[in-house]
Amino acid sequence: MSDAIGEYYREYGKKLYLYLLTLCNEPDTAEDLMQETFYQAMRHLGSYKGESSVFTWLCGIARNLWHGELRRRKYHPSAEPDAAEADPAPPPDKAAEQREISLELLRQLHGLPEQDKELILLRAAAGLSFRTIGEIFGRSENWARVTYHRARQKLIKEDKS
Repeated sequence: MSDAIGEYYREYGKKLYLYLLTLCNEPDTAEDLMQETFYQAMRHLGSYKGESSVFTWLCGIARNLWHGELRRRKYHPSAEPDAAEADPAPPPDKAAEQREISLELLRQLHGLPEQDKELILLRAAAGLSFRTIGEIFGRSENWARVTYHRARQKLIKEDKS
């Protein structure tokens, strides 16, 4: 049983970490949640029915753990990382310009509904297929395509405003 989890970790660990990193944008939290995801997967391996891919199943566990972390932070705000720890020094020249563009995109992304934001991050940052994204949300591939397109249109509309 633990051999299967070890194999899953080798095969999907990096992709799962990137998925979690797109959700939380905190490397340490993503690492902790990834470890907890594989621990939960090991505990509940017998309940895996094979109705979706193993990666989709792991993403579902990870997403549930992330939502639990968000609820915990809501009730324990002191548990959130200190924003003052970030490096305030701006990068030089073009890197500064690129960072400003990235920050603006993140601001716009933050204004989207949670589902749209997550879908764009799964597609753009984690590079997941529409089929996999649809499976993660318990929807069809076509739903993922249409919802992604609409979310992108919202971002483009925001950018022109």
